Amino acid sequence: MINSSPKSPRQPSGVQSAAAQDNEQVCGEKDTSLNRRGFLSRVSLATMTAALGAEIVFGDKMPSGLVPVALAQTAAPLTIPGKEGLTLFTDRPLVAETPAHLLDDEITPAKHLFIRNNGLPPSLEQTEPIKWTLEISGESCEKPITLTLQELKEKFEHHTLQIVLECAGNGRSEFNPPATGTQWTTGGVGCPTWTGVRLRDVLKHAGIKPDAVYVGYYGADFHLSGDPARQPISRGAPIQKALEDESMIAFAMNGEDIPFQNGHPLRLIFGGWAGSTCGKWLKRIVIRDREHDGEKMTGHSYRMPRYPVAPGTKVPEEDMDVIAAMPVKSLITFPKSGITHPVGEILNVRGHAWTGEGDIREVHVSMDFGITWHKTELRPAANRYAWQHWSTTLNLPKKGYYEIWARALDSQGRSQPMVLPGWNPEGYLNNTCHRIAIQAV
Repeated sequence: MINSSPKSPRQPSGVQSAAAQDNEQVCGEKDTSLNRRGFLSRVSLATMTAALGAEIVFGDKMPSGLVPVALAQTAAPLTIPGKEGLTLFTDRPLVAETPAHLLDDEITPAKHLFIRNNGLPPSLEQTEPIKWTLEISGESCEKPITLTLQELKEKFEHHTLQIVLECAGNGRSEFNPPATGTQWTTGGVGCPTWTGVRLRDVLKHAGIKPDAVYVGYYGADFHLSGDPARQPISRGAPIQKALEDESMIAFAMNGEDIPFQNGHPLRLIFGGWAGSTCGKWLKRIVIRDREHDGEKMTGHSYRMPRYPVAPGTKVPEEDMDVIAAMPVKSLITFPKSGITHPVGEILNVRGHAWTGEGDIREVHVSMDFGITWHKTELRPAANRYAWQHWSTTLNLPKKGYYEIWARALDSQGRSQPMVLPGWNPEGYLNNTCHRIAIQAV
């Protein structure tokens, strides 16, 4: 079996490591910096083959400088209350991702949905539903109102949709030079069902002035500094996005209360856009007559250069645009990366694919480093902004090391790149092909 269990990160209080053993570097030395940025860039194919203990099948076709997935995996399962198997990045704020194989469910269970906090959550007492209120106001709100959670549920029609939630920085760990921020691999994504009311219905109830151009949110979470005057995050979306059928104020996930760390008792959901727009512990929505200027809406936060830049370039703030729809993407969720598989036996491979606009038209997989591709069976989405499930079977021709790559194509003709997309200062929107390691025996 391919073994890749690096040293566990520091354990904060209340978090227990499930794999806290040192990892020997493939060349025989201690190393705690295994990553996908090319630590083997100067190592030969023969050395990598020796490290894997197996021939790299189609190794002559492997792109120069590529690090085999089996030597690049860094995730160590950790336990967080209410979650299972997530990999912890930090505990202040709490940030944790989900290993790809734990995202195999068609509907992501609460225990496997990633956590991305920007500040400190409110207390459990503060989030009691019976005390919760939501304010609608702002320069372009005709008649500001405050609703209790019960009034929100009683006054407006309920809707349930399956919608992808993904961090804009998902995949950041692969950029070089390294971008600042959480070094997500592939696990900052999930697709549960959300139940709530349409944001449009609530905004119209409060009245939308003709000059409205944006909505912004404020949550009940606290800034890490403890300063009550500062917000940890306050983002939003254009009014056109807010008025879509799928834009929701959600109070339930998978038919139950939203998990505490995922925003209980109320959060925003914007389908196809970055998870940072989907404010948690939602307390106030403002209808703006300008682009919202809350915390993490200015500077480089959740922004991309409006033109291609060379890696490491310092991009002026005025040349950065707010991220809108997320890119086309796919994920291999079965089998788990690193397994062994008998030669001659059919290998079942499956996963999900999604895109910020439109839908997925095709998903292909490759086992020879992208030289040839096999079309998979693709199922339609449950609804707009839900991910789509794909599956296929492969036959590994002989013993050795393989990588399975997945690449999706959406209805707007956009496909995942086989190499990293354009570098950007904050490491956003990496949608390169997902790949896993398999050893045939």
